[in-house]
Amino acid sequence: MDYFSPVLDGFGVVFQPANLLYCLLGVTLGMVIGVLPGLGPAATIAVLLPVTYGIEPTAAIIMLAGIFYGAQYGGTITSVLLRLPGEASSVVTAIDGHEMARRGRAGAALGISAIGSFVGGTIAIVALTLVTPLVARFAVDFGPAEYTMLALLGILMVTTLGSGSVPRSLLMAALGLLLATVGQDPLVGTARLTFGSDGLLDGIDFVIVAMGLFGVGELLYNLESLRRPGPPAAKVGSVYPSRADLRASRGAISRGSVIGFVLGILPGGGATMSSMAAYAVEKKAARRPEEFGKGAIQGVAGPETANNAAATSSFIPLLSLGIPANATMAVMFGALMLQGITPGPLLVDERPDLVWGVVNSMYVGNLLLLAMSLPLIGIFVRILRVRAAILAPVTVLITMLGVYTVRNNVFDMFLVTGLGVLGYLMKKVGFEPGPLVLAFVLGGILEPAFRRALRTFEGDLTGFLTEPIAATLLGAIVVLILAPPTLRTLTRRRKPAPAPKNPALT
Repeated sequence: MDYFSPVLDGFGVVFQPANLLYCLLGVTLGMVIGVLPGLGPAATIAVLLPVTYGIEPTAAIIMLAGIFYGAQYGGTITSVLLRLPGEASSVVTAIDGHEMARRGRAGAALGISAIGSFVGGTIAIVALTLVTPLVARFAVDFGPAEYTMLALLGILMVTTLGSGSVPRSLLMAALGLLLATVGQDPLVGTARLTFGSDGLLDGIDFVIVAMGLFGVGELLYNLESLRRPGPPAAKVGSVYPSRADLRASRGAISRGSVIGFVLGILPGGGATMSSMAAYAVEKKAARRPEEFGKGAIQGVAGPETANNAAATSSFIPLLSLGIPANATMAVMFGALMLQGITPGPLLVDERPDLVWGVVNSMYVGNLLLLAMSLPLIGIFVRILRVRAAILAPVTVLITMLGVYTVRNNVFDMFLVTGLGVLGYLMKKVGFEPGPLVLAFVLGGILEPAFRRALRTFEGDLTGFLTEPIAATLLGAIVVLILAPPTLRTLTRRRKPAPAPKNPALT
């Protein structure tokens, strides 16, 4: 009973009127942000970070969490109706979802997405409840050596498991690590990479990096599409799937829940990768894979279930290890730090009200998401008619005000503008900001942990091999580096040689 007592107490935290209100606000805002192409939860949470200063920590994180998983479904609406993913995790949904809409089955696609999101999210929350304390107890044994290897593993997985080019992801991760070293040395206080600027002496705040790359950068990139005429909206129809649709989607929803939960825990995994993996699994498992790409409902149910399950399970490494699994969790990490809360193994014991209040709020949030998504689809479609020329300057104004309130420093406003231009140029040439932001956060963990470990081992790098957990993580890093080229070599060797031509037949 001791195990479940704080979990049950967490429901008392959730059902406080203020927390329920913030949960509703977060889910609603998340759905709206998901509908608006290009913004996404990472940018929204980054922009709203200064707003959370005056909010009680548990209520603030409940609201931000609601934005995250609410945006996963919001992105589905434009993917299905306009073939325009509002969220990166909804890109796969657009393939079969829009084909269903063209056949007059947009309602069924949106309905099965809502049901799958609810089921996947709920299953992931139950697993989250059971797994988080176990991971936290295990993580108490983590020292500087273990955190060094865990941060390295996270950076490596970000670059190898992402959807983009591995060399480009590595380059972005390296730039993120470089930016993390700007400011004073964490152990001796020496100025580094400040170029004589007092504004850089305290380092670059995470809020500035997140707002610049995700907020300003994304907005600048999306403003280019203002002159392009949008496609006509498809008919929504009934939003309740038929019994045949539910039967056809049962397996996809079950598999998507498992895939999303597992991949959501991994650094570099997250909703986008989970949705892609779920779509690939469904296409392999289908009796008629030729239907995929032509309106297969499994191609909608699987990815949508997976991305919501992943959005939930990605809180496990954040809350129990202090390691953000994806870009949005990196922003959430910053939100916790701004509230004076350090995510990590001790958080479950020191702040059970916050941990279980946030986890249990997801039950309520998923119910609200299901209750709102079906009847409010028509309203969300109307939001698409708001011109980006109006939304963009308002968002930039809020961003600049938010940046200034972090440290009351005008220099930070110029810095976020420069990072915004950098983010825009990165998108133009095909570089994603996610690995950079993740590496920036992990770099703040990696450097002090590595240097403390070296002091413990008196400068002997082989000391990492004497710690069982650190050695195991190092082995995982080696496997992750060697596995791709090894698999490619084996695949080439197994390919049958072309049959020689018979001269007698020619």
